[in-house]
Amino acid sequence: MTATRLHLVRHGEVHNPDRVLYGRLPAFHLSADGRRMALAAARHLHDEGRSVRSLVCSPLERARESAAPMAETFGLQPVVDARVIEPTNVLEGRRMRQALRNPLNWWHLRAPGVPSWGEPYLEVVDRMQSAMRDAWNRTPSGGDAVIVSHQLPIWITHLAVAGLPLRHDPRRRRCALSSVTSFELVGDVWREVAYAEPAHTSDAVDEGAV
Repeated sequence: MTATRLHLVRHGEVHNPDRVLYGRLPAFHLSADGRRMALAAARHLHDEGRSVRSLVCSPLERARESAAPMAETFGLQPVVDARVIEPTNVLEGRRMRQALRNPLNWWHLRAPGVPSWGEPYLEVVDRMQSAMRDAWNRTPSGGDAVIVSHQLPIWITHLAVAGLPLRHDPRRRRCALSSVTSFELVGDVWREVAYAEPAHTSDAVDEGAV
């Protein structure tokens, strides 16, 4: 059993009135708009004629809630996989701009290429690609796999697959809420084949990603 295509889907907008870096903190759920965004991602794959046959999601609430319309649309039971979770970040629970103005936090910014504020990028790539390969291999032939994850894991996977440096400016990630980044496995090599933003996100609050 192997998939035809694998889609990394980001979760929808989170209810985050204090605009903190939510990271792995519990009890951050989708907003009403976030639920509509998650539904738009599921409808996009359905309308594209994709036959989604397996579904994986991060254990965090926002990812599990974003997987729900995908599960309903394609008649699937999501598999929770901790390998596709948000990375750790020592600044979670704080407003990013305020945290960066505090000299006590500057030590955490000393090595942005690692990065020094959280889980190393190389570790994120390794766990994401391990989860992707497992999802690919257990998907019935002719079907697609979907993994509902988070902005940084999806973007860092894009960079690794493209052969680009993993160090980057978080403000310049191409990974909108409920976006769909699609891959194929050719031999032993991942290849990105499509990117879509099916949800309307221009007015969304998107300040919690690590």
